[in-house]
Amino acid sequence: MKKVYYLKTCDTCRRILKELNLSSEFILQDIKKDSITTAQLDEMKTLAGSYEALFSKRAQLYKKMDLKHQDLAKKDYKYYILDHYTFLKRPVIIIEDSIFIGNAKKTVEAIKEALNN
Repeated sequence: MKKVYYLKTCDTCRRILKELNLSSEFILQDIKKDSITTAQLDEMKTLAGSYEALFSKRAQLYKKMDLKHQDLAKKDYKYYILDHYTFLKRPVIIIEDSIFIGNAKKTVEAIKEALNN
């Protein structure tokens, strides 16, 4: 499977997608318009190893809700990601059995390498 979870209104997501120039084999899912399902999140968690790895601590709601000072458990990360799309670290790109999370330069380079193999 080749899939991208992204936010259409996010400049960084759009820049990365343009830079990667993904083939039509990829399914693009705008997480604001088409919410993440529990099954999709569980699949991402299986590949990523944890819900926390998928959770964005840079989301404005994270700061607004003062989650930094709370002791979040696995179920909390899952709950918040399913509750509001901004809590998913993005983009999330799945290429077969590999998952790439976020917009760090080394992540984008790893995606490029995976696409060239």
